Amino acid sequence: MLQIFNALSRAFNDLFQFKVMWIVIWPTIIACTLWLILGTIFWGTFSGWIAEGLTVIGVQDWLASIEPVWISDGMRNILYFILFVPLIVITTLIITAIFSMPALIHLVANRYYPDLKREYGGNIVGNLVNALLATCVFVVIWVITLPLWLAGIGMVVPFVAAAYLNQQLFQYDSLCEHASREEMKSLLATDRKLLWGLGLLTGLIQFIPLLNFFAPVFAALAFIHFELARLANIRSNSNKGTAKNSEF
Repeated sequence: MLQIFNALSRAFNDLFQFKVMWIVIWPTIIACTLWLILGTIFWGTFSGWIAEGLTVIGVQDWLASIEPVWISDGMRNILYFILFVPLIVITTLIITAIFSMPALIHLVANRYYPDLKREYGGNIVGNLVNALLATCVFVVIWVITLPLWLAGIGMVVPFVAAAYLNQQLFQYDSLCEHASREEMKSLLATDRKLLWGLGLLTGLIQFIPLLNFFAPVFAALAFIHFELARLANIRSNSNKGTAKNSEF
């Protein structure tokens, strides 16, 4: 747990640097603009899908029973807005993972790990494939677990989905520049509980108004700190082992 809290505290310290604040702003602007355009063009289709989803979980009938009508319409519009916010956050996460990670990695590496050698075990194709797979699994989690909302268990789904998306999106990207292929395989397969814990804690911020504006970059920074610390640690241990063997 100490590794997680160290990553979170360092990510928080880095978050308010001028360079980082610009990285916070531009992906969010693009995501908001994209969904504003899509929402305007395809509003009829989106509203139909949302209405079907609300019907499945029993909310649509409840809204229809509310009088006067303007109250139910107002509540429905608020629900539409609430449902669009996660889409904006998810889009911002993906943009950050694909386009902003190199700048964030350089910032963290130069400040905290200037001597950490770059082995380039990953590449842009791997980044894109990882982001696509993470997004597809995230959507599947939401679709498959929709019936759980009827039992009330569905309330935990957004948090589990956010934890999965964060750790899946940012773990690979955090390592691809500095770790070798062998190191990446080792690190990607270990400390899964810690990774899920970090994904959950960074995911919780996505559901806090105003703070969710910073959530994508904060999550990216936290995973970069966490993974580069692990990489530096295994290399340090490896060097110590090599030194001991050379003594014999």
